[in-house]
Amino acid sequence: MKYEAHDYQKYVEKFILEHPVAAVFLDMGLGKTVITLTAIRELMLERFEVSKVLVIAPLRVARDTWPNEASKWNHLGDLRLSVVVGTDCQRKAALKTEADVYVINRENLEWLVENYRWDFDMVVIDELSSFKNGRSKRFRALKQVRPLVKKMVGLTGTPSPNGLMDLWAEIGILDMGQRLGRFITGFRERYFLPDKRNQMVVFSYKPKVGAEAAIYDKVSDICISMKSTDYLKMPELINNVVEVRMNENEQKVYETLKKEMVLELSGGEIDAKNAGGLSNKLLQLANGSVYDDRGKVIHIHDRKVEALEDLVEAANGKPVLIAYWFKHDLATIKKNLQVRELKSSQDIKDWNAGNIPVAVIHPASAGHGLNLQSGGSALIWYGLTWSLELYQQTNARLWRQGQKETVVIHHIVTKGTIDERVIKALKNKNITQASLIDAVKAQIGGRCDGR
Repeated sequence: MKYEAHDYQKYVEKFILEHPVAAVFLDMGLGKTVITLTAIRELMLERFEVSKVLVIAPLRVARDTWPNEASKWNHLGDLRLSVVVGTDCQRKAALKTEADVYVINRENLEWLVENYRWDFDMVVIDELSSFKNGRSKRFRALKQVRPLVKKMVGLTGTPSPNGLMDLWAEIGILDMGQRLGRFITGFRERYFLPDKRNQMVVFSYKPKVGAEAAIYDKVSDICISMKSTDYLKMPELINNVVEVRMNENEQKVYETLKKEMVLELSGGEIDAKNAGGLSNKLLQLANGSVYDDRGKVIHIHDRKVEALEDLVEAANGKPVLIAYWFKHDLATIKKNLQVRELKSSQDIKDWNAGNIPVAVIHPASAGHGLNLQSGGSALIWYGLTWSLELYQQTNARLWRQGQKETVVIHHIVTKGTIDERVIKALKNKNITQASLIDAVKAQIGGRCDGR
């Protein structure tokens, strides 16, 4: 297929070519993969500025999206890709293959750093937000070899899914701490104040007055940001909340669990671990079942699965994609509906060919980079997630360029439960992220470095 780049795509490509460090915040559907591959081809085969490129991506994106994009466009025909995924033997064979670009899933980055002599002079991180934790193994592994890399590119549509604090690690892995500092403690002291705390233990931080503008100014010279709604004719998007209610006895079970867990925690410090445990239990119960201490599933109600059946029936045979969160949710869905999980490359091909009436995906494994818009236009959130990043990315599998129909996203929400708070939190988290994107948004034909 012939690649006819839009003006914004040419602009982003030029930005990557001209910046040794580039943080590219492109909204879903703007074509960041083909833009980056086009820039890599120019750098490698025309300018001879780089000789070996490593792309780090989520597993399915590494396995499917990057090689598919490379083979799709005519102008990339002379760019050789090797996909470094699979078993130990398969990964070793892929690394021995003569190629220009090696694509590896992020879980195997530490293995690569520990077992091979580093000779990549350009690194692309697809989904830069997966490096927001400066203590993670993948972050530490890449930091170890970062001085050997002369060109770094970070790609994401969700640069700060949980707030400005995420930016320290994401920008730091690109520029080695030049802009936001080498240590997270210094970054916090300069730009944040303690927020929620228990005596000397601080659980969260809030930005100081003027901190957002100061942070944006620090990183603006290496950042470029664009929203799909600014540059693409996006399909209509309809968000629909389907409310269900538990009966009196079921609600009593929910309130009892909530009360007992809160009382259990009230005698000591409530940290992220046990607060998260309470949240997960309540989310499970809102969905209909809950794990006991031994991992056994205890069934409470069928309110959500009944609503799900109604939604699938109302689709009248049109393909439906269901997002689930807990394993017992998947079991419940499979028990009541004939569905197919989207896990393999063949599953994705069959979905896009319109051969799967009802499909299920888990946001953590299928949220990033997969093009599913050809297979359907209806998404049902059976179980909600606190992660704005996974929420937005999963929605963008259908609501993106190339979608021919109006996209309808249903959220099944159990009234009087934590579901209502999750929906509200997802909306609130988007405020900070939207501010960041707007602050560094590129204007076609203008400068984005503030000069």
